Amino acid sequence: MSKPKKLNEDFYNDSAVNLAPKLLGKLLCRRVDGEIKKIRITETEAYYGEQDTACHAHKGKTERTKIMYRNGGVAYIYLCYGIHYMLNIVTGVEGFPEAVLIRGVEGLIGPGRLTKALKIDKTLNGEDLVSSELLWIEDDGYIPNYDATPRVGINYATEEYKNIQWRFIVNNSQNKHQYV
Repeated sequence: MSKPKKLNEDFYNDSAVNLAPKLLGKLLCRRVDGEIKKIRITETEAYYGEQDTACHAHKGKTERTKIMYRNGGVAYIYLCYGIHYMLNIVTGVEGFPEAVLIRGVEGLIGPGRLTKALKIDKTLNGEDLVSSELLWIEDDGYIPNYDATPRVGINYATEEYKNIQWRFIVNNSQNKHQYV
């Protein structure tokens, strides 16, 4: 295992579809009350452009979705069902809306549970993950095996986008990982 390094802006310039599986095994880092918590990412989902009917930007740029049109490497955080905050990582180049939802981390299944545990809320919406001292992602060389499945909770999407396999989950039944 190598010394963890904060991901740089070059990492985030790739598409959400490519980055969603690459974020698996990375360390989600959050500074709260002077303490740094680091938890390994185990589940992600990709949302890719206005053509993706499950993507918030499907209907174009709005006040809520304008962050998705920024350069990759910023946090897109929204409130779901008026209860849970959801953490998304904006990816790609400015002008094309795409992001990766962080659905799970080690010990916490579900995007609402992870944001609650890490005290992630709307105040971090737009946070620059490259320069932030409050929220960032690190790489320590861990590369897990994973499975791809359809995304969940998107019944409003067209059949094509309901069934596309853009949900990525660490597979614990195989040889779990390798370090590079």
